[in-house]
Amino acid sequence: MKVLGIETSCDETAAAVVDGDRILSNVVSSQADLHGAYFGVVPELASRSHMERVAAVMERAMRAAYGPGARLSDVSNLPRSENSMRRSDVWDARRPVARSGRLDAVAFTQGPGLAGALLVGKVAAQSLALAARLPCIGVNHVEAHALAIGLACRHVFPYLALIASGGHTDLIRVESPGRYRVLGRTRDDAAGEVFDKVAKLLRLAYPGGPAVESLAREGDREAVRFPRPLLPGAWDFSFSGLKTAVLYHVRDSGLKPQYPRRFAADVCASFQEAVVDTLVKKTLAAARRFRMRRVVVGGGVAANRRLRARFAEEAEPEGLRVLFPPAELCTDNAAMIAYAGALRLRWGGRAARRTKHRKCVGLARPEPAPFGCSGRLAVDPSLPIASWGNKSLTAA
Repeated sequence: MKVLGIETSCDETAAAVVDGDRILSNVVSSQADLHGAYFGVVPELASRSHMERVAAVMERAMRAAYGPGARLSDVSNLPRSENSMRRSDVWDARRPVARSGRLDAVAFTQGPGLAGALLVGKVAAQSLALAARLPCIGVNHVEAHALAIGLACRHVFPYLALIASGGHTDLIRVESPGRYRVLGRTRDDAAGEVFDKVAKLLRLAYPGGPAVESLAREGDREAVRFPRPLLPGAWDFSFSGLKTAVLYHVRDSGLKPQYPRRFAADVCASFQEAVVDTLVKKTLAAARRFRMRRVVVGGGVAANRRLRARFAEEAEPEGLRVLFPPAELCTDNAAMIAYAGALRLRWGGRAARRTKHRKCVGLARPEPAPFGCSGRLAVDPSLPIASWGNKSLTAA
């Protein structure tokens, strides 16, 4: 099953074509240079940049997958004169997918993310799906990160997923595609967000994660004993206090406006160790509590080498297997969106339907509703991860 995925949740414009668990193309256009002057993402600039780039990125993904002559207009078997759809032609989840064309479906990030950025991806996906008479599938961004390991490894279910990125720090128990239980999430700043803010504080480059990690290699991890926000009795995360501790330490040093390289390196190394320590200890404690033998780490922070090394050191003595997707599948990408959309489509009627969720805490119990190219795929900047249909996972 060939699916074109479109990712525009934040500051990367991405498109990819995936055939089952095989990546045919994976194109990412970064906006890091655009937002670097502000040391953070400016939502309006991000949305406008997505509008300028999304069509070209989709074309590049098609050409990378099918050859230099491929075009977006070639995704359907239909003659050009038949590519317009009537209201009665809206795709039905109960109707089999035609597999003879270049694509079988289009998937896009429905949320969470920046509202304007999400809308750009939604409109691009629905427009293509309407013209080509293809299913259009809305995908949860966090869910896609949790499932991305399927593009690199097979037979990994069940597992405990730690999703650590610029917008999310979630612990999710994943039994199978579409069957989840959210154990904890960040109460304030996400792990990747505090990396960016510390980098801005020390006047390093944007994005902050790679800049802090690079400078931390020159520093002493024990130079400053920053707090570890472990939140005993809860599986949630909280990094705002750690961010404030770094701010006070830098402010009280009396070294601004220019910080000596050694000082900045020690701060980066000590701060990074505090974040890594917190993520590793809470994740492994949850794995022991819920008797999970496999841990999957995803999201942009999962590309951090110190985090990978610490997980390897701590998990091996306990007999736990820790899996990381390749670095290009940790940061925002469209391959994971296409893969998650294909799983929803493949897993049948209820799995191939849009979920219209209720406001909830923890595990959502969604109300299924038919979806397709009917214009009812509303984006949601705060979309919670939810099980599909009646696949709800009860507490252990």
